[in-house]
Amino acid sequence: MKILGIDPGLGRMGWGVIGVQRNKNNIEAKNYGCIETDNHLPVEQRLAEIYYKLQAILNNEKPDAIALEELFFNTNAKTAFIVGQARGVVLLLAAQHNLSVGIYTPLQVKIALTGYGRAEKSQIGQMVKILLHLNKIPKPDDTTDALAIALTHAFTLDVKRR
Repeated sequence: MKILGIDPGLGRMGWGVIGVQRNKNNIEAKNYGCIETDNHLPVEQRLAEIYYKLQAILNNEKPDAIALEELFFNTNAKTAFIVGQARGVVLLLAAQHNLSVGIYTPLQVKIALTGYGRAEKSQIGQMVKILLHLNKIPKPDDTTDALAIALTHAFTLDVKRR
């Protein structure tokens, strides 16, 4: 099974594809990166750029599912609204490709990877590196977060199957 994890954002959208082999209890990073858009462009052009780049990733990687971070709303409503638009692009593509979607809060991701809900970014990065047998923590953090979200989905599916 291949899972595409997404850390949504308009300026930077991290993505990571992991492969899960259930019979061997093996998880590996297949591909990952970060879509970056120019903040001087109008929002609609940036959303279109995200759409086309994610479309290419879906066509190349052919994931079986998408895992997406839940929108975290704190004090900046404008930022939350813009990130929500970027999440909408991801959800639209998931529907167009008939992919199931798992949505996870930052707390769920932290607990799934470290067992601790207040884990630091560096701890999440180290767990991503260890679990996926990587030589170094992927950069930028958005990419690491996307892989962490994909891993959370894999672990959640495993628990549901049991």
